[in-house]
Amino acid sequence: MQAQAQAQAQAPVHAQAGTGPRPGPGTPEKEPNAWGQAAAALALFGALGVALWVAPRVMPSEDTTPQPVSCSEGAHEELPKAYKQTPQPVTGEELCKALNRPDLAKLLGTPGETATTASGTSDTAPLTDGKVAQPEAQVAFDTYTVNVSATYNELSTDQYVNLMKFGNEKDVKTLTLLGRPAVLSSDHTMKIEINLGSVGSSGPVEQGPLARTLSVALDRNDRGGYCDITVWSTSGAVALPDDSVLLDIAERVLPRIPEGPVR
Repeated sequence: MQAQAQAQAQAPVHAQAGTGPRPGPGTPEKEPNAWGQAAAALALFGALGVALWVAPRVMPSEDTTPQPVSCSEGAHEELPKAYKQTPQPVTGEELCKALNRPDLAKLLGTPGETATTASGTSDTAPLTDGKVAQPEAQVAFDTYTVNVSATYNELSTDQYVNLMKFGNEKDVKTLTLLGRPAVLSSDHTMKIEINLGSVGSSGPVEQGPLARTLSVALDRNDRGGYCDITVWSTSGAVALPDDSVLLDIAERVLPRIPEGPVR
């Protein structure tokens, strides 16, 4: 009776432990399902394919090649009144797009460089009380910086050249470009340091690098207005490019500026 009671007490213990009959040595093991393995393999390859397709689109690119910069200007900048009073004036944004060409670095003799900044402004000429439109654009590279401006005044090229006699311009040379009067001249840029940490605080105006400028009449009949294309060394330590570079740039930029009388 005691042995029977012990057997009855041990039975629930085996059931709770989940132990059951083990297969004997002669019991065959269950073979894996070949179709199931094939389906799993296909699913794995499909997941890898999706990952390879999605990864380049969601993961950051490892391409560190410098990308060309785009022109920056106030998107909804209101033009000064002088632009409304000038027939077909070009804006700073339009000048920037005309100057920021894919081949500009090649024209400058530095084909391996990429522009670091490109900007345009639609402003008025200084000392004119806001009455003369003067849009401007500038594209900078590591070696050279190029600036283009259009001044919509009544000054002819001959008058402009006469004014140079009273200025600091050097190596003045007159010529004709695209059927328009033009003049080449050299002068130093101006350099000014502004302290952003103090309102209204800036350093004295200093002499910057030497620059070469090509001024071309906006009108074939030279009835007023001119376009200035200026190049200088960004660091101030590199010699200026040949005058042919300015001529090549002008031949590509000037057709983008509407020709016509200022008044």
